Amino acid sequence: MKFPRVIQLDDSDLRVYAAPARPGEWAVSGAFAFLETDLERADGKTREAFRHGFLGLDSFGWTTLVEVTEINNAEYAQLIERLAVHLMLRYGAPDIDAATKAAEEEAAFAASICEHPLQTILAVEREVGAEGIEENFRVVPPRSEIDHSKVKIWAIEEE
Repeated sequence: MKFPRVIQLDDSDLRVYAAPARPGEWAVSGAFAFLETDLERADGKTREAFRHGFLGLDSFGWTTLVEVTEINNAEYAQLIERLAVHLMLRYGAPDIDAATKAAEEEAAFAASICEHPLQTILAVEREVGAEGIEENFRVVPPRSEIDHSKVKIWAIEEE
């Protein structure tokens, strides 16, 4: 199965996010983290995480880019368990069954955006639309002659 994994092409995530994810962590979209956030009153780093962040599943920090990689069944089960516990502790899921169901749905969605070749880089653009949070994913296909550590997707602009 394919699943998103945190990738950092430079150190910008360390400046952009209050809590950056670490390279190599499994990641999910994480849009659920903003369901009850007042984005008008949120600080710039929170708004940036909303607009462009994927949620790492070890640190529960944010990253701008993920890479399509392979995950085995045991790792997939572990990340669902870890996310379920996080949903209970951080977001008040009523019990482990409800938290596990939500974690399974989030993990299934994350896997569904990985229907691309391995090493494809994904970025997210998120906004609030008429029907709630809307996500669009940018896809940078792998090219064997490109060194991903030297690719610049976009520049950081100060607000």
